[in-house]
Amino acid sequence: MKKWTKHRKQSHLFFLVGALVTVLGIFIIHPLFGSFETLESNYYKLTLNGTEIGSVSSMDGVQDILLEEKSKVAAMQKGLTIVKAELVTKPEHRVFGVCTSKKELRKKMNQVLRKSTITFNQKAYTVKINQFTVTLGSRKDVVALLEAAKDKYDPEGEYQVDLVSDTDRELNVMTAQIIKAKKVASNQAKVSSTAIRAGIGCVTDGLGYEEKTEEEQENKIEDRPDGLVNILFADAVEVVESYVKDDEITPLNDAIDMVTKDKEKNKIYEVQTGDSLSVIAENYNTTVENLVAINEGLENADSVIRVGDELTVTVPEPELSVITQEEKTYTEEYQAETIYVDNDSWYTTETVVKQEASLGERKVVALVNSRNGKETDREILEQEIIKESQPAIIERGTITPPTYVKPISGGRFTSGFKMRWGRMHKGIDWACPIGTAVKASCAGTVVGAGWVNGYGYCITISHSDGRQTRYGHLSKILVSSGQHVAQGEKIALSGNTGRSTGPHIHFEIIINGSQVDPFKYLE
Repeated sequence: MKKWTKHRKQSHLFFLVGALVTVLGIFIIHPLFGSFETLESNYYKLTLNGTEIGSVSSMDGVQDILLEEKSKVAAMQKGLTIVKAELVTKPEHRVFGVCTSKKELRKKMNQVLRKSTITFNQKAYTVKINQFTVTLGSRKDVVALLEAAKDKYDPEGEYQVDLVSDTDRELNVMTAQIIKAKKVASNQAKVSSTAIRAGIGCVTDGLGYEEKTEEEQENKIEDRPDGLVNILFADAVEVVESYVKDDEITPLNDAIDMVTKDKEKNKIYEVQTGDSLSVIAENYNTTVENLVAINEGLENADSVIRVGDELTVTVPEPELSVITQEEKTYTEEYQAETIYVDNDSWYTTETVVKQEASLGERKVVALVNSRNGKETDREILEQEIIKESQPAIIERGTITPPTYVKPISGGRFTSGFKMRWGRMHKGIDWACPIGTAVKASCAGTVVGAGWVNGYGYCITISHSDGRQTRYGHLSKILVSSGQHVAQGEKIALSGNTGRSTGPHIHFEIIINGSQVDPFKYLE
């Protein structure tokens, strides 16, 4: 028992000695790294940009140290520098803790910040055209790029590109404009004195017009040089100053190719009168198959299109399009507008030419508008008649003619307007059950209702355009002669009477006493 007590005393002694040595070791070694403190409040672990840099007992002054080190790192770089500094603090409750000295904290912060530095070495200019951007090394290169797009349509160098600061924007943003070059500014006077709108007005400032006196309108067109009167970019061009890395700058020649060379672009085309898929494809130098491929609404090459429909088409265009206005003087044949004389007692399908047209000759000054060198439209500013054109005079009807519809709903087509069994079948047959409702194909007056050899029970209706319709092989007649019926009104029941091989309806359209093919007149 005494031996055991003695052993316990020795163990306690060794423990106390060991603890004392450990504490002394910490106080001797730790000054190299920080201080050992008794903590009454929180203990903070610090992480900078994802890297642990130490621990502190208080956040006082930590942000100041970070700002100082961030400034030092930035000052060591050339050009615009961005120093990432994301400091994360993690508080912990402890009684004792090892804290990092300010000297060591500065050192570790500096090391991390150096690795987190992005330096943009060169001032540059980013050109934005719609969704397209390209970065150039100088303002001079930007002007050269835009001049290259313009010069293709301004061979005489009458205009120049100017960059104008946009004062409404927070960033240093400029917009590109095309202005009259100073060396040819005096030529601007020719625009104000020559361009006249359709013989009734003249250009005063290259864009606006004012009325001419009658005496001025009688003056002949004076000979003067044709040429460019206006040029502008079709797309908004913005230029933003920035700082970038050297490898982010595009060489000028490459940028010119990117901006000025044609690329396939989609645009919306509205279908016009007379259009077909083949016509549209030819106009846009493509194929009907390509139109079908890029338009979900088109099933195949036979798909129907209507005036006003919108189709996607591809057109070759550069990133930066240029619009030009050019004045041209030339002599041409012209046709005076047709004069129409309305006749309220005729149908719109009736016309009579009262006077034949004849071509005239005139000298004109025209303002030709083009996009990327392709004419989009032209406006006659002034004209001098050399030989008067004789207008055509046409008398035309104003009454909408009646329409014709199928006389039954459903039915199965069995025979058309053609030779059959050695003789002409002069109508259309639809097989249908006996008792099917037969309706008037067009509004009119019943002129026959009864039995007709071969037709069986039959109805004939006379219409306002002089035509007649006939309905044969009926089982029951529901109208009488002299009765007026509306289009679609029920007039009979189908049957199998007369010369008939089965239940059906026989339908005819008669013009000037002769049957015609009904399919040419049915809607």
